[in-house]
Amino acid sequence: MPTEEAEAPVTAFLPVKTTPEWLALTVQERVDAFTTQVVPAIEAKTTGVRSRFYDTEFYSARVTDVWVWEADDHHAYQLLIDALRETPFWDRYFEVVDLLVGTENGYARTYGLDAVATITT
Repeated sequence: MPTEEAEAPVTAFLPVKTTPEWLALTVQERVDAFTTQVVPAIEAKTTGVRSRFYDTEFYSARVTDVWVWEADDHHAYQLLIDALRETPFWDRYFEVVDLLVGTENGYARTYGLDAVATITT
């Protein structure tokens, strides 16, 4: 079985639900809170992470948003979660509903195969 020398990047899906405290803020207060309290903590404590944020409240009552993170490795991901937990994002502004973490096409990497489940047209 072939082994990869480089560790596979980690992808984390964080389904979250807004809290009444977050919703009580004005839009500008939300932007200010995020850019002054959350982003600086992430930038100060980790490198090698990227994110995308998806609004889902118009499709789901249980989850209002999904934050997708990509980390270069498991250590970068761990530092990211540690940083987020030290901000008001975690359990004050948002309830973290779940953490779904994986590596893209991990089966293919494990068995030295081409990825067959990822499709682009």
